Amino acid sequence: MAAVRELTVVAEQVLAPVPGGTGRYTAELLRALVETAPDGWRVGGVVARHADVGAVRFPGVAGPRVLPVPRRVLAELWRRGLPWWPGGDAVHAPTPLAPPRAPRGRTVSVTVHDTVPWTHPDTLTPRGVAWHRAAITTALRRADAVVVPTRAVADDLARHVTGPAPVRVVGHGTTTWPEPDPSAARPELPERYVLAVGTVEPRKGIDTLIRATAAVDGATLVLAGQSGWGGLDPRRIAADAGLPPERLRVLGALPDADLVVVLRGASVLAVPSLAEGFGLPVLEAMAEGVPVVHSDAPALVEVAGGAGRCVPRGDDDALATALREVLACGDLADTLVRAGRRRARAFTWRKAAEAIWRLHTASRTE
Repeated sequence: MAAVRELTVVAEQVLAPVPGGTGRYTAELLRALVETAPDGWRVGGVVARHADVGAVRFPGVAGPRVLPVPRRVLAELWRRGLPWWPGGDAVHAPTPLAPPRAPRGRTVSVTVHDTVPWTHPDTLTPRGVAWHRAAITTALRRADAVVVPTRAVADDLARHVTGPAPVRVVGHGTTTWPEPDPSAARPELPERYVLAVGTVEPRKGIDTLIRATAAVDGATLVLAGQSGWGGLDPRRIAADAGLPPERLRVLGALPDADLVVVLRGASVLAVPSLAEGFGLPVLEAMAEGVPVVHSDAPALVEVAGGAGRCVPRGDDDALATALREVLACGDLADTLVRAGRRRARAFTWRKAAEAIWRLHTASRTE
């Protein structure tokens, strides 16, 4: 009997202080890889040293294997080109934190989520810009394949850095939410509200959204997401914009059981980002029947596929007008909901996982 081979997934982002969309991507992809594993293969996880790795214990995933160094040391070792293989017959890195090369007979693929380190470096720390540029450049030069979530990222990446690794566009999927416990305590929410989901950081356009909401009579803005880099203070921005405190709810990071309730109750989801690689909240809202207003960031336009209301980035007035129209016009909202549901059905984590498996199994022989 042939030995079982392992696709090892670098699951480190799930344990990051601010997991963000890439953390959700890692978790959802791991589950889908287990469900779609070809005969003779299994899925394993690997992480750097942490006091608690319970968050990366997924049903059907072996491990996680814990490397003997913390995340920052591991990132630096791989950045310097140390060929430290984390185990398995193949490795998929859901972020650019990846081994710089695969030993002979093994394969490595790396997901690059966006080109922000080149296009919007001011929205990251200098250290983050330098590390991501180096890691992505290494992936394009040495990995067996690089995965990007949209054609927009693929095209933009080619303008900034090239390498022999093939670049494959593999979209994300829609989240499988836990069914909420009706007896559990939930955040108190207004009857109707504008929702933004994601890390609160400069490139998300939160300042534009707050000013736009202030211009929409009676509109309440709900922010769901962890604070990230940049020191944005939504309440201070709201005060400067004239948005009364009672019309802004800052919920912070939410467990999925709460987040899905907040999402399903929204009147409209706003995604005014300056730059995105995919924009998972767009897809999640559409799947849940929530109309979407989004910026003209190319990846958001691609993912929405015409099923959302698009406005220019950084344009307070245009965003306010779009929000006002969706909130006031039931027919427009219903049209966006129907179009969004159709669009969301085109994306599944199963498709994403099958594409990752093909990268590692297509050229192998038994």
